[in-house]
Amino acid sequence: MFDIAIIGAGPAGASAALFAAKAGKKTVVIDSDKGMTKRAWVENHYGVTEISGPDLIETGKSQAKKFGAEVLEDAATNVEKTEGGFKIETENKGTLEAKHVIFATGISVDLAEKLGVNTKPGTEPRIKTVLDANADGRTNVAGAWAAGTCAGVSVHTIITAGDGAKVAINVISELNGERYVDHDVLKPKE
Repeated sequence: MFDIAIIGAGPAGASAALFAAKAGKKTVVIDSDKGMTKRAWVENHYGVTEISGPDLIETGKSQAKKFGAEVLEDAATNVEKTEGGFKIETENKGTLEAKHVIFATGISVDLAEKLGVNTKPGTEPRIKTVLDANADGRTNVAGAWAAGTCAGVSVHTIITAGDGAKVAINVISELNGERYVDHDVLKPKE
């Protein structure tokens, strides 16, 4: 069983996976490769001069893999609540289980809605419906979280990436039973 399953590997999902895996949590990301960032050109992401959306996504997935996240190139087709967490069915790779699930599904809310996650009207242009999550990323379904555009934050990659990190920190903190902080320090020059 995974500690955290993340559905979506755009900036929010990959950022959540990076933080979760780096914290030592058994992490899986399920990516259907259909996110809107795949069509983006990005020049407004702090720390990056310019990058194509596909390259940004690949970099994010590579960072998460570096710390042990498993990335499944597949589509999640169903999520069900179980006694110990969630059962997630995929199109081609079968079923997996996780204690917590983070929806980082961009403009798509259907999968979370089928689980019983409440929705509300979106405020971003062309985003009609978002998942109703609190400031921590919690939804009305215990153990189900939302990050990024599907949680109602701005579609800009820098904002969704930060939101994914924030939600992951909150999930990690809940799993640990205390507030988790990930702060690296500059390594001395050799």
